[in-house]
Amino acid sequence: MDVRDLHGWPATAEEAEEIQDRLRPLLDLDGPGPQAPRLIAGLDVSYEGDGGGQGGRLAAAVVVLDAATLDVVEESVVTGTAAFPYVPGLLAFRELPALVEALRRLSATPDLLVCDGYGLAHPRRFGLACHLGVLTGLPSMGIAKTPFVGAYDPPGERRGDASPVRHDGEVVGRVLRTRDGVKPVFVSVGHRVDLDTACRHALALTPRYRLPETTRRADRLSRDALADLASPA
Repeated sequence: MDVRDLHGWPATAEEAEEIQDRLRPLLDLDGPGPQAPRLIAGLDVSYEGDGGGQGGRLAAAVVVLDAATLDVVEESVVTGTAAFPYVPGLLAFRELPALVEALRRLSATPDLLVCDGYGLAHPRRFGLACHLGVLTGLPSMGIAKTPFVGAYDPPGERRGDASPVRHDGEVVGRVLRTRDGVKPVFVSVGHRVDLDTACRHALALTPRYRLPETTRRADRLSRDALADLASPA
């Protein structure tokens, strides 16, 4: 599939922030997004060791699922090294080079990208889901395991219960209960999808577990790829 080259890869945090600021106006946050997607892709990255430094090995995985059955349609995984250090709010620049390459190796073009991370729920309103949406032109959203920015009230204990996440007076996401009595996930939009639609897709992707099948499958694929790297030939 096609991914646009809209910028080079930054060497400093200042350069990375400038790229985020330059691309943010390209976001489309008005459309409802795909109501009945056929193919949904999950994206995740695993790191060797603690993953905090520059130059450590990583594996980026994209798993395309049939939206109706949640069966795997296609997989793509790329191994490499982190070319950017861990800086809060700039995680995308550690993961994007390998994720972009994994996306380009797909023969199928998904109708929706689901990231293990954030979209608008980000200090500069341009998390990984936003960045990937702009680069690909595809609807995108983030489903995170933990909060990053903002405040929220705990949602009810039943599956589907939710409450808004607010940051600097703006709703930037939603905390969503995907299993009865289990800790919630954090949903935020990335590009070309609204928050109600994103939460509906999040629930459709979690029929049995707290985390979406997109994240579960991509996480497993990326971890297996790192394990293969570590195994003796």
